[in-house]
Amino acid sequence: MFDCEVCNREFINFNAACQHMNALGHWGCEGCSVEFWSQNDAEDHMDDYGHRRPRFECEACDATFETFQAARYHMDANNHWRNHWCRSCKRGFQNENNLRMHLNSKVHKGDGLGCPFCRRAFTTATGIAHHLETGSCPNARNIDHASILRELRRRDPHHVITKKLLTHPSSTPTDTTVTPECWNGYGYECYICHSEFTTLRGLHQHVNSAVHRQKVYHCPGRTCHKEFTSLAGLFNHLESETCGTVRFDTVQRNVGHFLNGRSDNAIGFY
Repeated sequence: MFDCEVCNREFINFNAACQHMNALGHWGCEGCSVEFWSQNDAEDHMDDYGHRRPRFECEACDATFETFQAARYHMDANNHWRNHWCRSCKRGFQNENNLRMHLNSKVHKGDGLGCPFCRRAFTTATGIAHHLETGSCPNARNIDHASILRELRRRDPHHVITKKLLTHPSSTPTDTTVTPECWNGYGYECYICHSEFTTLRGLHQHVNSAVHRQKVYHCPGRTCHKEFTSLAGLFNHLESETCGTVRFDTVQRNVGHFLNGRSDNAIGFY
């Protein structure tokens, strides 16, 4: 419901309230009792005389602020975020997503996942997937984005998380070669996205990175249609719980089973 600023009548929508206030001259000042026939007149009056009420309140004290930025600075400086509060750390966060990320971080979860090859510890499935997909494991140089995708496609015949492609991606990574002919007079130019780089090496790293890689994974949620170029990207999406497909802990548990060979399906989200 929307209230008239002067007579406190209620209306089912903002347009109805505006029609009423325009018809009766019921636009009110926030700082005094003067009434106006139009919203613009009321706005000009409040700007001229500084009669605007502070619109942003601190979550923990009675302080009020003209802008959200000022309120945020105050609450950051004084740890006055209360709507999204971690009790164990006695610390507040600006929004629910930031609080959830904190609760799912190393501070609360520890290093729950370990690389099965080098035993390096990770807090999230995203971290260990990125570690393996980029070929960063010193004890498993033959495991990378392509080999992981190939194994997941074998375990995912119904394409729960892998996309059903008309042609399969190459089973072995291919290195795209760039030459000095890529120079366009100003920089070395990517022929796909036309980004420019100051060095040939920079362009080489760009064209052989994941930037232009095909999207081969998708969210298993029935109503979510997001697609990803990497398994780490998919895990990061699921861990955020933004689409509500699975819980953070479910991702960690099933990824652990998959890496240890105790699951013969595609991670086991379903």
